[in-house]
Amino acid sequence: MSQLIVGSNRKIDPTRRLHLKPDNTPDDNDRVEIGPTALAFEEWKQLGLTAPDMPALRAYRLERLQQQIRKHDCAGLLLFDPLNIRYATDTTNMQLWTSHNMARACFVPPEGKMILWDFHNCEHLSAHLPLVGELRGGASFFYFETGDRTAEAAKAFADQMVDIMHRYAPGNKRLAVDKMENLGYAALVGLGVEVLEGQVLTEHGRSIKNENELNAMRCAIATCELAVEEMRDEMRAGISENELWAVLHAGNIKRGGEWIETRILSSGPRTNPWFQECGPRIMQDGDLMAFDTDLVGTYGYCCDISRTWLVGDGSPRDTQKHLYQVAYDHVMTNIGLIEPGMRFSDMTRIAHRLPEEYRALRYGVLAHGVGLCDEYPSVRYPEDVEHHGYGGCFEVGMTLCVEAYVGAVGGRDGVKLEEQVVVTDQGAIPLSTYRYEDAFLS
Repeated sequence: MSQLIVGSNRKIDPTRRLHLKPDNTPDDNDRVEIGPTALAFEEWKQLGLTAPDMPALRAYRLERLQQQIRKHDCAGLLLFDPLNIRYATDTTNMQLWTSHNMARACFVPPEGKMILWDFHNCEHLSAHLPLVGELRGGASFFYFETGDRTAEAAKAFADQMVDIMHRYAPGNKRLAVDKMENLGYAALVGLGVEVLEGQVLTEHGRSIKNENELNAMRCAIATCELAVEEMRDEMRAGISENELWAVLHAGNIKRGGEWIETRILSSGPRTNPWFQECGPRIMQDGDLMAFDTDLVGTYGYCCDISRTWLVGDGSPRDTQKHLYQVAYDHVMTNIGLIEPGMRFSDMTRIAHRLPEEYRALRYGVLAHGVGLCDEYPSVRYPEDVEHHGYGGCFEVGMTLCVEAYVGAVGGRDGVKLEEQVVVTDQGAIPLSTYRYEDAFLS
């Protein structure tokens, strides 16, 4: 079996030798690094899936960001969004908490290793990652953390950034920033830094996946779909929506998945209108039950699929079958239209049109990008282009979710379907594989 000397620039014994897991990470029961469980690896093997090469994936993602930095002539890219920090470094630390408490940051230079600011006493969480060249503290300048000294903390951080920019790109005052507290922005501007919109760099960098990254996504999707099947086995009249949703969450966690971004599962009359999150409602025979996984699975990759089922052993009503058929035709037709080089506006123009009675409650997008979470691009319905549409085109390597919600204003039922695909030279090819309902399509 392969062996690896585990070591980086920080606090790991360089003489420690460990075997490797299928994803080329250390097979150490006591490691700090999170990742898939043995159950997930065994299921992927049975499904014929290839685990990603994680060291290579980390290097690819860093290079994607650095290409954008050089393209936009920046001294570097400063990240506070925990999903962007994850993409750049593959480090995690209380991801949901840090999404609303900006206690971490990362500087990505045009070339070379990154600088990571982490929460206090958390040096060990990134010590296994050689692409992180330096670890610091002091990126917290939000009121809960720094109170009436927030401006002082923001100025100290901005002073660090000016020194770092001079080290990596002398004379270049352009810094791309994804998100930050307003006092930090003001401090940077006050020191003569030209702050650029960093989400342009991160969204375009993240949008193209190579085959290794697609392997990570396929594994995460498989983990999600196995948990969905466990949810399917548990579904019955007499249990609550919350009980059913808990099965999906448990199935994800036990395989090494991470969290679910929403709680969008509803049944019966709560399926119309859409976006009602699961609650205490007890499901009844003959109800439709619809859900959107929005699931962050193994390696932090999102599996975002939607399905609609019938509760109980009966047959769907004709009205339910009609809703389902319209949604299915909408998704499948639109997947078939996607091809590399097609402009988003052209997709909007030629896409399958929902019947008039279902347009008022249409979903927010025809399709959207997906990676570690929902991401660029968003492709709009004709009704929404004027206010929300934007330019761009599909590219090989983009991963997308193609969606439909079908329900009439004032109707009892609604159907939600969504498929995850990758854009190839031959068009869009499904990445998700979970079955549709023959009883609704016959």
